[in-house]
Amino acid sequence: MDTLTDISKEVRAAVAEGRPVVALESSLIAHGPGYPQSVEIALALEKAVRDAGAVPATLGIAGGRFVVGMDETTIDRFGRAKDVPKVSARDIGRVLAGGGLGATTVASSIVIAERAGIPVFSTAGIGGVHRRAQETFDISADLQQFTRSRMAVVCAGSKSILDLKLTAEVLESAGVPVLGYRTDTLPAFYVRESDVPVPRVDDLAEAARSVLLHWKVNQVGSVLLTSPIEERDALDGEEVERVITRALAEADAAGVAGNAISPFLMRSVGRATAGRAGAATRSVLISNARLAGEFAVALSAVREEH
Repeated sequence: MDTLTDISKEVRAAVAEGRPVVALESSLIAHGPGYPQSVEIALALEKAVRDAGAVPATLGIAGGRFVVGMDETTIDRFGRAKDVPKVSARDIGRVLAGGGLGATTVASSIVIAERAGIPVFSTAGIGGVHRRAQETFDISADLQQFTRSRMAVVCAGSKSILDLKLTAEVLESAGVPVLGYRTDTLPAFYVRESDVPVPRVDDLAEAARSVLLHWKVNQVGSVLLTSPIEERDALDGEEVERVITRALAEADAAGVAGNAISPFLMRSVGRATAGRAGAATRSVLISNARLAGEFAVALSAVREEH
């Protein structure tokens, strides 16, 4: 019995029976577009997973325990609460000890999901190597956690505000496979394509076999299954790049640095695109949740074959 983890009956039964389950983070609920929109998005993600034939498991921390499979009341509580800390992998012990709420990011979510026996996690975009990392050494904890946790991570690549080439290099050096689902290049969150090539896979059963064989050979480590944003919701890559370049100069002038850089850049993109970035983020979240559900179904089926 895991005394640190509260797993919902539905999720516990699905894991025990080998049925498809998809883990979802809670940082978007507590730090998303605001209440009640953030709660509406969280419930839409759960619906997308269910529509694909899998069981959603929204994750968080509450009362000194991991919550795996939030009910609607708990999701609403996270959406209404003020000043809920974002929890990365390094913060887990401190937030558990504090006994309050904690909103999980990519790194902490895959720690909790693996602990609960859930092999698939869905997010919008992973963290990565920040621009100017050669000077700041600002690299997301996500990349390190991918080498420690055994997880299939469905995402739209790395956030557009990051350095995609350096992120891909670090992932390659760490031995983290990056697959492109029906794409030949690494998606860039708001933007469908980049100049970073990735191995393409067009069939989810093949992707599932690739993931299982990677785990069989390496025992540990995550695999990224990347999928581009829907074309109708995508932003223009050149436009986004111009906004980010201008925002970096503004950040320098304002003395913005460290952890404040990423939210500053994201807000700048949001303002410059007149809300289209927010719509794009919602599109990515829902399409990835749906794909993660489909992939979880494929993973369960391939496991049964063996």
